[in-house]
Amino acid sequence: MQNQSGVGKAEALLEALPFIQKFRGQTFVIKYGGSAMEDDHLIERLLRDVVFLEAVGINPVLVHGGGKSITQRMREAGLTPRFVNGLRVTDEFAIKIVEEVLDTVIRPRIVETMQQFGGRAEGFSGRDVFKAKRLVPQIDGKNLVDIGFVGEVTSLELSGVTEAIDREVVPVISPIAQTEEGVILNVNADVAAGAMAGALKAAKMIYVSDVMGVMRNVKDPNSLIPTVSRENAARLIEHDTIEGGMIPKVLSAIEALNEGVGKVHLIDGRIPHALLLEVFTAGGIGTEIVP
Repeated sequence: MQNQSGVGKAEALLEALPFIQKFRGQTFVIKYGGSAMEDDHLIERLLRDVVFLEAVGINPVLVHGGGKSITQRMREAGLTPRFVNGLRVTDEFAIKIVEEVLDTVIRPRIVETMQQFGGRAEGFSGRDVFKAKRLVPQIDGKNLVDIGFVGEVTSLELSGVTEAIDREVVPVISPIAQTEEGVILNVNADVAAGAMAGALKAAKMIYVSDVMGVMRNVKDPNSLIPTVSRENAARLIEHDTIEGGMIPKVLSAIEALNEGVGKVHLIDGRIPHALLLEVFTAGGIGTEIVP
């Protein structure tokens, strides 16, 4: 039995070999968020996978979310979370909570955990990476809603990130930004990651969250769409098949592809080693959006 187990492990490594050879030296931007960030075991499993990517010569860049932790902290402060089109309404009190949670709690924890696994990681506040402008009011039903200190990325300062990549260190980046005037803005992490992937011309943009991928019916786990073109993905949004928090993911995926990213993946981080299964096996487990 031990020999059979060993043979199975060897075969798994050999299955991964052509993918390792193909992607060695290439950049993957990974957005990590959802409830997959709320469980210590899930966090450790995902970050161990990221360290594995680094160890085999791939250049991971990690952009993290923190929505549920931010929501909890807002409620503790007596604030009521509200979302419009998948974007958090962020007033002057909420933006302080957003920055605190992302830059003093979540990002340091990710960096420390990766280092404990033998990885090389360095944290970057998004305020030093992303330049943004405030988003215009959003349509919510029949009303226009000012969503506050929420930004749209206009440019990126990549020197620190690319220098870390050159040193074979994994950049870990929070999704906040600054305006030209120095005002701090909350940026949807999916959008921030997509902008990063496009700017780096990444081989892959991978969204790791708590959904299986793009579904024709979110209540039917058998309705997962394994592969979809960017044109058809846009149609799924138009026809309301894609809705809620999936909209920013898919829109940023389409924009990343337009900017030269090779392929976009959406996977469920609650599945053990979802990242490795998606990258290093022929079948994959989530949805891939292709040019």
